[in-house]
Amino acid sequence: MGLITAALAVAGAWLLAVAIDSAFLGGAGLDSLGATLAALAVVLAARAGVSWAQEWVARRCSAAVKSSLRMELLRRVALAPGSAAGRESAAGPGSGEVVALATRGLDSLDAYFARYLPQLVLAGIVPDVVIACLATADLVATLTVALTVPLIPMFMVLIGSATERRRKRRWNALARLSGHFLDVVAGLSTLRVFGRSGAQLARLKRVTDDYRRESMATLRVAFLSAFALELIATLSVALVAVGVALRLVDGAMDLRTGLFVLILAPEAYLPLRQLGASFHASEEGLGAADRVFAIIESTPGGTPSGAGTAGVPDLRGADIRVEDVTVRQPGRDLDAPYRASLVLRAGEVVGVAGPSGAGKSTLVEVLLGLRPADAGRVAVTTPEGRPEAVSSFSLSEWHRHVAWVPQHPFCFPGTVAENVRLAAPDASDGEVRRVLAAVGLTGIDPEAPLGEGGSGVSSGQRRRIGVARALLRGGEVLILDEPTAGLDAASETTVLAAVRAAADGGRAVLLVAHRPAALAIADRVVEISARAAERA
Repeated sequence: MGLITAALAVAGAWLLAVAIDSAFLGGAGLDSLGATLAALAVVLAARAGVSWAQEWVARRCSAAVKSSLRMELLRRVALAPGSAAGRESAAGPGSGEVVALATRGLDSLDAYFARYLPQLVLAGIVPDVVIACLATADLVATLTVALTVPLIPMFMVLIGSATERRRKRRWNALARLSGHFLDVVAGLSTLRVFGRSGAQLARLKRVTDDYRRESMATLRVAFLSAFALELIATLSVALVAVGVALRLVDGAMDLRTGLFVLILAPEAYLPLRQLGASFHASEEGLGAADRVFAIIESTPGGTPSGAGTAGVPDLRGADIRVEDVTVRQPGRDLDAPYRASLVLRAGEVVGVAGPSGAGKSTLVEVLLGLRPADAGRVAVTTPEGRPEAVSSFSLSEWHRHVAWVPQHPFCFPGTVAENVRLAAPDASDGEVRRVLAAVGLTGIDPEAPLGEGGSGVSSGQRRRIGVARALLRGGEVLILDEPTAGLDAASETTVLAAVRAAADGGRAVLLVAHRPAALAIADRVVEISARAAERA
């Protein structure tokens, strides 16, 4: 399309020069100029069509790239160490930055693909084609254009080196603003209760002012650079025009050739001028893309376990062994858990206990394949005695055999039944009611709507909906992380009875708990602990 655009620019300049020369010097009327004007109209229409097609293709490419980058970003963040339970590692990106990157940041790539890249192609093709065509008409004008065209890229490089720093500072300011705003909104009720909302709003105002100053500084550089590029292009075209005018006066050049040169010469500078303007429009998208690539390419803590491709063996009668698992907590000199070992068997409830911060939830993430272990392994030993590491399994295959209740089960907007059916979409209404009754939620209408984050039910009810979801899921392994936290004694008894019934039905149950009543239903309890990490 760039080559077609260059050819159409040359054809349009020549046809316009012929039409003007024929009308003013040849005295041709509209009848004799009809074919030339019709051809000129076709060229102009074709050029408009090519421009439209070029932007259409660019936006299609932009949509595909943005979709791919968003999926890679979310996949990387989801598999990052510590993310399985909704936490953020010290080295990883914050929620506010991820939101800014995945939404406004990547949307800004439209300017890069729809404007900057097409202009970059045209800037590499059109000047060369124009100079080659000018060489057949006027060597002096060709030499003038050839010497002045490189001035624009030279100044673009000089200006670009100055704007690069501004661009990074502006994006960092936006990331800080996003993070602060998200934290303030999430904790607004806490801030109001403790009377600190005013202080946080003042801090948010300071961050907003930082972003405003960086944005205005970037705009100043953009406006000044656009002025400099336009000035260079204007002066260059003026040099060509002066040379052509002098030769026309002397009779060394005919009007048709002079018009052709004058009309075509600005086409050599136009893509470069537009490239400079498009570069500034694409800066925010480029800054966001740089950060996305940095997150995607970073591998803190190694590759998530469960990243293999092997199939999962028959877990009936198999032992799931956690062997000396140790995980180094990112950003802290702490191993939590430290050398944790246990065995899960069908029909048993294994309790996991230990002080807060000992790594109980981290051990669950390792068992789920969402977090790598720095030492030790999780393996499945089949009845034939053949151990297979969970890290060799396909993660999606492994998850089909596991049901999980995190510390804070998440409920999506929709009905209660839709949230319970999350992992079993084909479950009948009767099955949904059965699992809701098993966890003591007989008084809740399965068709009752839930808002964002499960608003519409209490935190204890959200927790029991999460347990019901796991019970409906099925699978040979059931993992529960503090399933009765925040429940009253009667509700706790009901939920624990459902967990015990799942084990008696042949499922292997791992129960992480602090409360004695929860640990009392376990066949055995494993204590895990943390240890200060040894410095390298």
